[in-house]
Amino acid sequence: MNPYGPQQLATAIRTVRKNTILVAEDIPEESYGYRVTPDSRSVTETLLHIAAAPQISFHIHGSERISSIEDFQLFGTILKESPIHEKLPYSKAQIVDLLRSEGEKWAAFVERIPQSQADELVTMPHGAPPQSRFEMLQGIKEHEMHHRAQLMVVERLLGVVPHLTRNRRPAPPVATAAAAAH
Repeated sequence: MNPYGPQQLATAIRTVRKNTILVAEDIPEESYGYRVTPDSRSVTETLLHIAAAPQISFHIHGSERISSIEDFQLFGTILKESPIHEKLPYSKAQIVDLLRSEGEKWAAFVERIPQSQADELVTMPHGAPPQSRFEMLQGIKEHEMHHRAQLMVVERLLGVVPHLTRNRRPAPPVATAAAAAH
């Protein structure tokens, strides 16, 4: 028995998404068009990319249950057919709502995968060793963490202290009546 399986991964996905949503909420809406470089994704595009990324895994591990991605050419097609598009206009509230709803949809999907299915191997392209479905599912969570780290750098560039840093700072001292008397 694996001590860390789909149910535990689903819990971790929810934690990661909760933190991504906190970053999205902290960045002012007027900064959602910000790009670190002209050819990089904007804040909006990065958040929508995060929200849409699990669509590929729904296809590979769910609806189609593909056993080889050696010749899999549908990554772009799947994302183009996704209801979430990086280039469409969304408000900050709509993006946060998408992150919430799609994150929960993703976690619930992973939670329902039987361990036997999570253990199945998927053939990888270019002679790379096969990966278990579980490793691939974990990869989507890691992908989100990668992009969230980028967004935390953006927060710093915008002068926003990331929530994880704010939460580690000690609370300011509270003036007591005795201290005030001195």
